[in-house]
Amino acid sequence: MSASRSANAVITNAFGNNAAFTCRTLNLDIPVIDIGTFPADPVAANSLQGIKRQQTNPKRWNEPVWGEFVLALRVSDVEIIEQKFVSGTFATDAGGTAYGMPHGVVIAKDAAQISTLLQAAQQYKVPVTVRGGGLTTEGESVAFGGVLLDMTGMSRVLKIDAENLSVRTQAGIFWHSLAEALRRQNLDYLSAPLNMTSSVGGTLGVGGIDVNSARLGCSADQAIALQVVTPTGEIVECSDSENSELFQRVILGYGQFGVITEATLKVRPYTPLAMHYFYYTSLSEAIADLQMLDANDVSDYSGILTMMDKVVNLLVAFDSDQRETAFKTDWLHRLRGHGEFGIALKMALYYAVHPWRWREALFLRERKNTLFPEFRRPEHMRNGKVVDRTVVFSRAVWKHWGSRQMVIPDLATSPEKFIDTVQKANLVCKKYFPHYTLYCVGIKLRADHAPHYEMSCIPPDAVTHAYGCEFEPMMGDLNADAMYSRDTLQSFKNEIYDIGVAVGASYYRFGGMMKGYIRRVFGDAVVDKHLAMKRKADPNMILNRDVIF
Repeated sequence: MSASRSANAVITNAFGNNAAFTCRTLNLDIPVIDIGTFPADPVAANSLQGIKRQQTNPKRWNEPVWGEFVLALRVSDVEIIEQKFVSGTFATDAGGTAYGMPHGVVIAKDAAQISTLLQAAQQYKVPVTVRGGGLTTEGESVAFGGVLLDMTGMSRVLKIDAENLSVRTQAGIFWHSLAEALRRQNLDYLSAPLNMTSSVGGTLGVGGIDVNSARLGCSADQAIALQVVTPTGEIVECSDSENSELFQRVILGYGQFGVITEATLKVRPYTPLAMHYFYYTSLSEAIADLQMLDANDVSDYSGILTMMDKVVNLLVAFDSDQRETAFKTDWLHRLRGHGEFGIALKMALYYAVHPWRWREALFLRERKNTLFPEFRRPEHMRNGKVVDRTVVFSRAVWKHWGSRQMVIPDLATSPEKFIDTVQKANLVCKKYFPHYTLYCVGIKLRADHAPHYEMSCIPPDAVTHAYGCEFEPMMGDLNADAMYSRDTLQSFKNEIYDIGVAVGASYYRFGGMMKGYIRRVFGDAVVDKHLAMKRKADPNMILNRDVIF
């Protein structure tokens, strides 16, 4: 075999000989890297060489080839911004615990430009980190040297097909902008993350969980077709029927196998939302009721949001009056939760006999008085229904959970393991933080989920549904809690992750120190399979290399 070969040959070997690729190529040879020459396993427990387990940042890339690389890009009409006042705006992500500086920033314009960038990056072995909304929490969208590819330059809706209920959009668009465009034609997205400043492409790469995921699946399941630029610069259209292996690797693939540049998504007619809230003091009872509703397809939306484990709020919501009526008739009496008056009475009695916990009681009261009205703001309500859940949910997320630090370890299990897993992790939260919140939601799985979900947030033993819970400490000025060191936060995350390993769970977020858990979570056979695929598809391991591999 020669020392180099074309990008076409590389990606053909990675994804099969039947791939019909379209490509805008440069005359760049991409060297083939022998797997045996890699100095260390990039996902072993000691994968971040020389870095303590408590630290988040990987080693910064800083090679003298940068100048030649920049010159090659400029000759190819790819603009790269090197000014520090620009690159500094991307120094961290929503988590606020991982910090890094790219050598330069490229604002995405189109697939051809990204193709040129990735071909040059392969030739000069320069890492490329892709960033959408920057809402990662483990440094996945932080560039520790090399290029930061800002996808928000590709934010246009390309075509709305109202008849066939689909939309074609560029992948850098934020979900709230897509929702606005769809709303003008009385349409809506199916499933999107609660934080609507997430980008579409970034969401499809990790999953995207909404309070209707228990009925409709995650955001990634709504993808009909994608345009992807592979790590070697191929521009590929893929779906379940066309270049399906690439499609299956990119969906929930954490950005390892390509940059999503366009997406065709399922949409639906727009409907207002009728919301109901039920309050529990027992976390296990609330989860059991949530799973009962999901298993019987009772509601259109469902999820749990807590104030510590003292007040547990089960959200149940509906798109149609018919389904809401059926719920009230057949299922309402089976729920063990209380209304607002009932939970207020129970809490008053509890703190009356536990007066030494008065500070906790004051916190819960303040939290209730500031949080609950956010979901019922009159400008977003009409005839008792929420008319813009996009704004309501996203605004509440940022106002009440966002801060300078945001740490959200999570666990995903089969339904049978979920209650026990959440209760164990809840004890870890209580150990580390006086105030925290849990967010629990179900995820309906595709019937053919195996090839799509093999190495992702979906646990391998889940069949029809999976369940996930985020464990989020309340930090920052909003609640007057102290800022925490990275070591403390990492220790907290490690204890949550260790529970996941013990029960056979999976995780929604990778990156940072999660790399040491990859083999423990998925096992050597699955990891080695995907690592070999990654090395074939990305010979110099340049694309999003600090996320998983």
